[in-house]
Amino acid sequence: MSKLTTIAFATCALAVISAPALAADVPQRPVPVPHAVMTGWYLRGDIGYSNQQVDELFNVLYEGVGVTDVNNISAEFDGGPTFGIGLGYRINNWFRTDVTGEYRSKVDFSGLDIITIPGDPFPVVPNNYDAKKSEWLVMLNGYWDMGSWHGISPFIGAGVGAANIEISGFTDVGIGSISGGPAISYGGDHDEWNFAWALHAGVGFEVTEAFTLELAYRYLDLGDAASGDLIASDGTNTIDNPMEFEDITSHDVKLGVRYTFW
Repeated sequence: MSKLTTIAFATCALAVISAPALAADVPQRPVPVPHAVMTGWYLRGDIGYSNQQVDELFNVLYEGVGVTDVNNISAEFDGGPTFGIGLGYRINNWFRTDVTGEYRSKVDFSGLDIITIPGDPFPVVPNNYDAKKSEWLVMLNGYWDMGSWHGISPFIGAGVGAANIEISGFTDVGIGSISGGPAISYGGDHDEWNFAWALHAGVGFEVTEAFTLELAYRYLDLGDAASGDLIASDGTNTIDNPMEFEDITSHDVKLGVRYTFW
């Protein structure tokens, strides 16, 4: 065996013998522990503010004998707060869905109609309306998250569900077409369930991996509503004639939080 071979063999043997001792002196890198797997389930809570409209008012007396024109001058709801909770599931990085329940607080309504009755002593009859409206809303929603940039995630979505709308305290004050004095009618409280649908757009702000703040806009179609049967202040009532609110919609702004389970 040559001298060079002998030196190489001795060096390798020394390295093998010394390796355990050196390894004992070098800090060992900890074995990675898998992260807890996110289940995808999350709770959510929302507060918001509504901006509501009604497309048209209708009463069967609008089609009464002699009535030739009804002009809806105004029909306006005040805005009001909304409160919602929900349970959702994130399917993947791009899509999530949730079921929500919401109370939309009672707001004031005011309206004005001008009814034209040619040949009557008082052919132009103004009617002033006042009422209150509130609803319960249940929705199934789906959202597409369009990516995340430094924890900011824009999204769009849509939802379908049902709305229970209550009209309460309806009052109709008009100018009587015969006497010229005030004619007052009252409608009892009435609620009904309707199909509802919504479109969403907003942005999420990831505070932690499990906690997200959300600012969103929602267009909401609540369907129709009606007051109770209108009865004159003297108790007379010749026909079932609730005031009908056709196609109630709302432009809502919402601030929400989502907490994801681990």
